[in-house]
Amino acid sequence: MNTRQILIYIGVIIFSIYFLFPLYILILVAFNSPKYTIFSLYPSLLLQAPTLSNLIIGLTQYNFVEPFLRSLGTATLVGVLSIALGIPAGLGLSRLSYKIAYPITLLLLITNMMPSISIAVPIAAEFIRAHLFNTIPGLALAQTLITLPLATFILEGTFSAIPLEIEYQARLDGASVFQALWRILIPMAAPGIVAAFLISWMFSWDEFTFAVILMPITPTLPVEIYYNITRGDMLAAVAFSLIFTIPVVVITLLLQKYLRGEYLAGGIKR
Repeated sequence: MNTRQILIYIGVIIFSIYFLFPLYILILVAFNSPKYTIFSLYPSLLLQAPTLSNLIIGLTQYNFVEPFLRSLGTATLVGVLSIALGIPAGLGLSRLSYKIAYPITLLLLITNMMPSISIAVPIAAEFIRAHLFNTIPGLALAQTLITLPLATFILEGTFSAIPLEIEYQARLDGASVFQALWRILIPMAAPGIVAAFLISWMFSWDEFTFAVILMPITPTLPVEIYYNITRGDMLAAVAFSLIFTIPVVVITLLLQKYLRGEYLAGGIKR
């Protein structure tokens, strides 16, 4: 092993510790007695008194189920909307010439560079008029504005990797445009569709800015965690935060094969 490889391994270890340390602290606080963590002047970095009482108190004495279900419903709706709109958009871009598709794709991605707060307030004003304020469909529509460009980018690359000859052959065999899309292209693009859905779902699950502005009265789980922290309900915040991280970790581990580079690279390198 040469010096370069050693430095790479050291760098990977340092970055891994850096990113995993907050998760370690969360788990430590969740399963350790509060007198060693929350109520201690010098919190322990080791598990001193294992207990489940923190989670039991946090999940039973505070409002958890409703914010959890709101987050789950919103994230699922955002994922469905992103792929439902991203499939035709991605397919259409994949069938355009590079000179036309490239600037359109870049324009879509540039929209994600706008700060969420700059568009959340005018969206809230319009949603109040449309009776979508403080509703799950309204929040899902707002979050889809952010996830749709990325889903389109992923699906463009996925459809670009499917040879046009396959679609032409299906049409020659008598399949309509919709039949070719539904029976041939979508099954072949399934890994990219799953990747687009997964990323859209995780963005919505973790999103805070739109959620706190558009659903302040009936909050989603991230906003409820924030409310608990501001009220000083740290046991509830810790319990909610631990449960909040589990879906993302589990889904990422189970579906990591769909997060490979060929599904995320998009069609720009066509």
